[in-house]
Amino acid sequence: MKPSEVPLDAVQEYAVKERVCIRPLLRRVIDRETGEAVLVALPCQSTRESRCPSCAARARTLRMHQCIAGWHLEEEPDVPVRLKEPPAELETSEDVATTHRGRTTRRRTDAADLPRRPQEDRTIGQVFRASDGKMYRPSMFITLTLPGYGRTVAGTGTPQNWREYDYHRAALDALYFPRLLDRWFQNLRRCAGYKVQYFGAVEGQRRLAPHFHVAIRGAVPRAVIKEVTRATYHQIWWPQMSRPVYVDELPVWDGMDYLDPTTGEPLQTWAGALAQLDLDEDAQPAHVIRFGRQIDVQGLLAGTPDAERSVRYLTKYLTKAVGETYADQAHDAAYEAHIDRLHDEVRWLPCSPSCANWLRFGVQPKEAGPGLVPGWCFSKAHDREHLGVGGRRVLVSRGWSGKTLADHKADRAAVVREALEAAGIEVESAGRMAAEVEASDGEGRFVWAAVVSHGGTSAEVLMETVLERRRWREQYEYAKSRARADPPVDSRSATARTPGMRAAG
Repeated sequence: MKPSEVPLDAVQEYAVKERVCIRPLLRRVIDRETGEAVLVALPCQSTRESRCPSCAARARTLRMHQCIAGWHLEEEPDVPVRLKEPPAELETSEDVATTHRGRTTRRRTDAADLPRRPQEDRTIGQVFRASDGKMYRPSMFITLTLPGYGRTVAGTGTPQNWREYDYHRAALDALYFPRLLDRWFQNLRRCAGYKVQYFGAVEGQRRLAPHFHVAIRGAVPRAVIKEVTRATYHQIWWPQMSRPVYVDELPVWDGMDYLDPTTGEPLQTWAGALAQLDLDEDAQPAHVIRFGRQIDVQGLLAGTPDAERSVRYLTKYLTKAVGETYADQAHDAAYEAHIDRLHDEVRWLPCSPSCANWLRFGVQPKEAGPGLVPGWCFSKAHDREHLGVGGRRVLVSRGWSGKTLADHKADRAAVVREALEAAGIEVESAGRMAAEVEASDGEGRFVWAAVVSHGGTSAEVLMETVLERRRWREQYEYAKSRARADPPVDSRSATARTPGMRAAG
C-alpha cells in the first residue's frame, strides 16, 4: 500500500507512537540558487494533549528538565535576581494593588502580621550537617490550595447542594489566583531571609478550583511557610462585580462612548469609576482572595526517589487544560453540570480593566472601543476548558536555573548534535535551509512561505515526517552505542525520543 493510500487516522496513531507531531505546520522552502522547492513540516508545538499528544509530551519533558536544572543548585546561577521586582513570569494583566491610587496599603485587621528577617544575598539553600557528619542541602515541595465554596461529594468534586455552592466566589478566586501567588512569593521572600527561587505549576483540583504545586530551592521552616500562607491575601480595588446593571439590554457604542440603552447617557468611564472609589471613605474592595487551610510541605534532597517523583507529579497535568484535568468524569451528568455552572460565572465576570464584561456592571472598560460584547472577552480565562486560569500554567522565577526555556531546548539539541558528530555522522539539518544562510548575492538563500491546506495534513506528508524522525533516532542510537555511554543527564540532557535536530524548525 502506498503512503498516500494509508488512512490518515492510522498514520496519526503511528505518529503518536513515534512521538511525531500529528498536525504539523506546512512550509514551502525555495532555494534561490538551485530553484528547488521542498515541503517542510514543522511541529505545531501545542502544549495540549487533546490537540497533539506528541508536541505536548515534548513540552512537558522540557519543563521537567527545566525544573531539575534549577531545583538543587549548589552554586549561584549567572543571572541577576532583583528582589524588589515581582516575578515577570506571572504576567498578570495589571497590578490590582497599584490600580487604586488612593487606597491605603495598611494590612487588614483580620489578617495576621508577617514576620521580617534580615535578607541574605543568595538564592541557593543552606547546607546542614547531620549527626553522622554528612552535609545536606535540602529543598522543598509545597502545594497551596484555595478555600472551599461548599460541601462536595467525596471523591467526585461535585457539590452536595449546588444552590448553596458559592460559584461566584469560586470564579473570582480562579480569575485572580495568579495575583495571590505573586503576593505569596513576595511575602515568602521577606520572611525566609533570602531570595527564594521557585518552579511551580497551576493545576485544577477535582472540584475545579486551581491549586499550585511549587518546587522551592533551599529550605524554609515549615512554620514560616504556614504562617506566610495564612497571612497572605490580595485585595482587588475595582468597581463592584456582584450585581449586574445590564443583563437583557446592553449598552450601545455611539462612536465615542458606550451609552445606557434606555436613557442614552454615557456609562461611567474606568478612570471615573476609580476616582469615585477613591472619594468613598467607606468603600470596600470588590474582592479579597486568600488561600485555603490545606497546605502540604515536604523537604527533599537531590537525587532521591522522592525528588524525582515530585518532578513528575508537579508536571503531571501540564498537557491538559483545567477543564480537561478530570475528563474521565465527562460522562457524569452532575460533574458536567458543575463545570457548566462555574463556566457561566467565569464567562460573565471581568478578568481585567479592559474586559468587555465591565459593560454589564455599568462601567466602560479601560481604553474602551467599538465591538465590545459582554461574554465574549478575548481572554482565554473565560473559556470552558480554562475556567478562569487564563495565564501561564508554569511559573518560573528569573534566577531558577540561569537559563530560559529556549536555552534549555537549545542545550538538549546540542547534546544530540555533539553525539552525532562524535560518531562521524553528518548532521544534515544543522544548517539546512536556515534563515541566516546566504546566497552568492549576499541575500538569504532560502525563501520560506506558508502552505494553506484546506484538507489538513495529508497522510503522505505525515508518513514522510515519521520516517525521517525514525532515521534520525536510529542515527542517534548508533552514536550512543559508539560512545558506549548515554549522554549526560543534566540541564542539557536529551532522550532518544527527542532529538530536536530539525534546523528548519
